[in-house]
Amino acid sequence: MSTTSDEQLKYPIGKFTPPVSYTNEDIHGWINDIKELPGKLRQVIITLNETQLDTPYRPGGWTLRQVVHHLADSHMNSLIRFKWALTEEKTVIKAYEEADWALLADYRLPVEPSLKMLEGIHQHMVALFESFSEVQWDRYFVHPETGANVTLKRNLSIYAWHGKHHLAHITETIKRF
Repeated sequence: MSTTSDEQLKYPIGKFTPPVSYTNEDIHGWINDIKELPGKLRQVIITLNETQLDTPYRPGGWTLRQVVHHLADSHMNSLIRFKWALTEEKTVIKAYEEADWALLADYRLPVEPSLKMLEGIHQHMVALFESFSEVQWDRYFVHPETGANVTLKRNLSIYAWHGKHHLAHITETIKRF
């Protein structure tokens, strides 16, 4: 497989590119992406059998099952980060080892528990996002690995991309079945 193909498998919608600006239209679009992800994910994953769920999306990559569980865990962590930034000043978030989490026993569960988690997490996210003032979108947390101040509007854009990124891993893998 060529390097280009490997890169396309790893980043089927391209790497995350931080927005140059944050318009209200952009923010509403990203909120909608967050709102729609659980339903879209359920729609594409629900028809897959166990063998298909245990198919890696790329050589050396996670299985589709692990991707679903990762989405729930990652977005759960993101919700907590949003809440910390809303309720604490200059909070340094806790990073976690995503690859190690994917090796834990719960990543071998059926996908339904993680689909349910993602649905609930996204309902909470959307309720928060729709209540934000402009000042709240500018609140931030500090990422411990980079020291960067990550504004909530930037984190929203990251997680809107993140959901689409992993959904594309699944939909592109399904095309190869």
